[in-house]
Amino acid sequence: MGLFRPDYNRPGPGVRKDEPRKKGSRRFLEILSRSLADLVKLNILFCICTLPTVAVFILGFAGFYPTVAFLLSLILAFPVGGAAVALVFCISKMLRDDPGFIWPDFKRKFLENVKQASGPGIIFIAMIYSQVLLWYAYLFGGTGADYTWPLMTFVLFLIIGMFMPYIFLLFAYIDLKASQTIKNGILLSLANIPRSFMGAVMGGVAWVAFFMFLPVSILFVPLIVIIGFSLTWLLTLMWVWPPVDKQFSIETTIRDRQNHANGETAG
Repeated sequence: MGLFRPDYNRPGPGVRKDEPRKKGSRRFLEILSRSLADLVKLNILFCICTLPTVAVFILGFAGFYPTVAFLLSLILAFPVGGAAVALVFCISKMLRDDPGFIWPDFKRKFLENVKQASGPGIIFIAMIYSQVLLWYAYLFGGTGADYTWPLMTFVLFLIIGMFMPYIFLLFAYIDLKASQTIKNGILLSLANIPRSFMGAVMGGVAWVAFFMFLPVSILFVPLIVIIGFSLTWLLTLMWVWPPVDKQFSIETTIRDRQNHANGETAG
């Protein structure tokens, strides 16, 4: 069966009814073992959406009209926000043990949110690119680059990393204007600072290591293409999803709708 030709009549793996959910590392390993193939599919879909912006950035990084390439890479990052929304939506379905279909779910959420989530996506990509450029200049520039700017952008990247998971999740589940979604995401992050911080750290530590150990870390690019993004987002959402679900009763609302629909069908 091909990656983009799944059997839509067969639901994905789930859990037994009323089975208590595991916590912590046991929960992470449970989802990883149960949904590894879906995480790989998600990662590849996300990489496809980010390929244009990353390809142009790499050209600029290699010295091909760097300034123009950097600006063009940000323009080409337009679909990244929608892809991130689709990614976190599919992973959150795994967290709430809701069987799904990766390609239809990803496609639907991407098309629904690609426009309004473009701004946050571009900001997120810009911070990642700035980290790559500044840390590379500091570590390998050979000019005694001041470490102040890399550290300042790292702190800003950490703060944005605390906000973005909430913003992308709200785009996926709550029907609001983009400005309201961003505002509510920031407020919700600040209201749950310990979880927001841990989510940013757990999801970002691998990327920090990747930036700091350039160019040797380029050897791990194939692993990133296979599962890097979906795995780090899973680690982040394990911390961030509970307060979002609690605030908006998402899982309860979806379950009630499903029960109501099943009742009508049975009737």
